[in-house]
Amino acid sequence: MEMQTSQALSLLNAKAVRERANQLLELGLQGELEHFAVDLSHLAQAARRTLAATDNAYPDRQIPFHARWRHFEAGGVDRWSMLAGARRFSDVQGMGRAAFDLAIVSALLDAAAGNHWHYREAITGETYMHSDGLAVGSLSMFSAGFFSDDPLDPLRADAITLFRLDEDELAEGLQVAGKNQLIGLNGRLALLNSLGQATSLRPDLFSKEEEPRPGGLFDVLYDEGQQGPLPAERILEVVLDGLGPIWPNREQIDGVILGDTWRHSKIVTQDKTNNLVPFHKLSQWIAYSLVEPLSWAGVEIEDIDGLTGLAGHRNGGLFMDTGVLRLKNPEQALIRHEVSSELVVEWRALTIALLDKLADWIRTDLSVSRDQLPLACVLEGGSWAAGRQIALEKRGDGSPPLMIISDGTVF
Repeated sequence: MEMQTSQALSLLNAKAVRERANQLLELGLQGELEHFAVDLSHLAQAARRTLAATDNAYPDRQIPFHARWRHFEAGGVDRWSMLAGARRFSDVQGMGRAAFDLAIVSALLDAAAGNHWHYREAITGETYMHSDGLAVGSLSMFSAGFFSDDPLDPLRADAITLFRLDEDELAEGLQVAGKNQLIGLNGRLALLNSLGQATSLRPDLFSKEEEPRPGGLFDVLYDEGQQGPLPAERILEVVLDGLGPIWPNREQIDGVILGDTWRHSKIVTQDKTNNLVPFHKLSQWIAYSLVEPLSWAGVEIEDIDGLTGLAGHRNGGLFMDTGVLRLKNPEQALIRHEVSSELVVEWRALTIALLDKLADWIRTDLSVSRDQLPLACVLEGGSWAAGRQIALEKRGDGSPPLMIISDGTVF
C-alpha cells in the first residue's frame, strides 16, 4: 500500500506539475501534439507585452508576489490592513489564522465569473468585476462575519459554518440576482461546503489550537517555520494534503484524490500515473497567497520558484494571442471545450512550461537573477495583466481565445 500511495503522492507537488508540463512542451516543439503548434520565435513578443504591463503597473519595478492579496487592494484600497488594524489581533497566530481563512475561502471562490456579474462595494460605492469583484465581495462577507460561528469573532471561517452554507446565502453575499448572474455558483458553494467537511476531518492540520477552520493550517506551517526557512513547495504540499478531498469527481490512485489532475494520452509512464497531468492551479494560487501571512508573522519563505506558473486562461491566452501557441485546427476556437479534453490539458500544460521560459527571457533582458525576479513577480507584473490586456484588444469583451465549459472549480 505504501508503494501505491507514493505513486499518488508523486503527483501531489509542484515538481510533478513542472516535469509533465515540460514533457508536453517537448512534444509540442517536435510537432507531435495533436492540437497545438508551438513557435518560440514569438516568445519575445509575449515577453515585451509582459514587460510593458509590468512597467505600467509597477514603474519602480518593486513588484509584489502574485497572490490573492493584490485583488484585495483593488482600486488602490488596502482593505486587509484596515481590517486587521481595526481588529487589533493580540498575537501573530490570531492574525495568521484569520489571514489564512480569508485567503483560502476567497481563492476557492475565484474561478472565472463571466462577463455579466459584478459586485458593488457599499463602503466605496465602487463596482468591481471578475477576480477583483470576487475578492472584494468575499472580503466584505468575511469582515461581516459571514463565515464565522462565533458572533464575538467575525474574522474567521469555521468548518461548521462553511459546511452549512447554502446557495441562497452565498448568492446574497455575492449580490447574485436576476440580471447579475455568476457562472458556477453551485460549483463554488460545493467547494466551500466540502472545505468545511475536509477541515473537520483533519484535526492534525486544521484544529491544533482551536475549533477546526482552514486557518488552522497557519499553526502547522508557522511551527515548521520556527525550525528554519520554509520552502514554498512545502506550503503547497500541506494545502494539497488537507484540501485534496474537496475536489469533485476527480482522478484517484488507490483512493487518493488527485485534485486538478487530468488525462493526456501522450504522457506515458509504466506505473499508475500513466497519462496523468497535474496542474493544481487553485491549490497553487492558495499557496502563493499563504506566503505573505507567514512572512508577516516572521517566517522566512525560500525557493518561491519551486511553485509553478498558473494554468489559467489569462496566462494561456497570452501565449495564444501572441502566436507562441497556435491551434492546428482553427475551428476549435469556435466551440466550447470541457476542462478534461486533451486540447485543454495541452493548453494548460504548455502554458506552465512556457511561463518558465518567459520568466527566463525577461530576466535575461533585464539582467536580473531568479532571486531578484521570481516567477511570482513575473506573474504579478506581468503575464496575467498582459493576457487580459491583449484579450481586450483582440476581442472587445476581453474573453479568452478558447472557450471553456467551467463549473467554477478549475478556471
